[in-house]
Amino acid sequence: MPDVVVTADELARRTVRRSDFVSCNQAFIDCRTPGSDRKENYAMIGPGVSQAAGQHVNLRLPHGYQIGAAAMPHGITNNLHLHYTAEVFVCTEGEYLLRWGADGTEGELTLRAGDIASVPTWIFRGFTNTGPDDGWLFTVLGMDDTGGIIWGPSVLREAREHGLHLTADQRLVDTVAGDPLPPESELVTPLGREHLDRLRRWTPDEMRRRVAAADELAFSEHPFLDSSLPGGGARLSCVIGYGMTEDPHQEPRVTNPHGHNLAWLRADPGQGVSLHRQHETQTLIVRDGLWEVALNRDDPLRVRLGPRDLLSVPSDAWRTVRNVGTERGDLLVVNSGDGRVRLEWDEEVRKSAADAGLGIDHNGYVAPYALLPRSARAW
Repeated sequence: MPDVVVTADELARRTVRRSDFVSCNQAFIDCRTPGSDRKENYAMIGPGVSQAAGQHVNLRLPHGYQIGAAAMPHGITNNLHLHYTAEVFVCTEGEYLLRWGADGTEGELTLRAGDIASVPTWIFRGFTNTGPDDGWLFTVLGMDDTGGIIWGPSVLREAREHGLHLTADQRLVDTVAGDPLPPESELVTPLGREHLDRLRRWTPDEMRRRVAAADELAFSEHPFLDSSLPGGGARLSCVIGYGMTEDPHQEPRVTNPHGHNLAWLRADPGQGVSLHRQHETQTLIVRDGLWEVALNRDDPLRVRLGPRDLLSVPSDAWRTVRNVGTERGDLLVVNSGDGRVRLEWDEEVRKSAADAGLGIDHNGYVAPYALLPRSARAW
């Protein structure tokens, strides 16, 4: 595989800092509904499901998934809606109450800082900020084309009272602002009872199994070939999908296909992941701490990332990841695809691991080097 060399301009384009986020407070049809009128929608990678033509998108490159965020003051609600593709909530600050069902009464769960929740497709969901005003929810959506969303019937009816309508191609029409009202046949109408009754119901216990709470995370102490090597040592908690773990005993919290996988990467100061590359697209989002990512094997380019900063790493680019702060840090790792992510380690890393008695077996997991067949040995 030829080396992919990342230029300084490309690194700058793919680095999205917290200060680069641009909110849109008219992204959805409920933006004038009392109690939902102070929402802020962000789109960092892809437009997500925003219905506003003016939604700012930091990076429009296809990744196989999309990343955005929702922020709103205490007590403000994101109303009931349904997705065609996976929607994952990553609460990094504050507290949110998640509820679901056609009328929002099938169940509810509280998400706190560090929690990740995977909400099933074809289920109405909404959430309210029950914590401080500066609460923050990152969202990861499946696929480059999400298909948009379906709003709960009451949401559409109330929006019409405020001059907001939605076309069949997910375009927001604001008659208060002077937009012409299309024919009724071109507008989305509330879902009928015959369709609502066919939706699957999810119990609180079923939904709870799709939440990886911060205080319940299971971290592998040796998830990578370099886990015991200088410069390595990062731990990994697989939340959605097996992802990039090389620990044969590690299992994720959620296993059904999402089109992407998510994991928490945790490292103490000086620890991280040594030089490697992968074919899948990858996005790194800092929850806490100070991290440095170096791209390219020769003459590496370095970028430092703080809380809420985001980096899109190009496919097949060589990279190292390191905690350069003074305290333990957590990093959210999002990779494309439903299969396992196979890491290609730099030759020097493989040599050092072999000297330490470790290698990668034919199944892509760390194993005793002495027990590997010749075809799995580096030298």
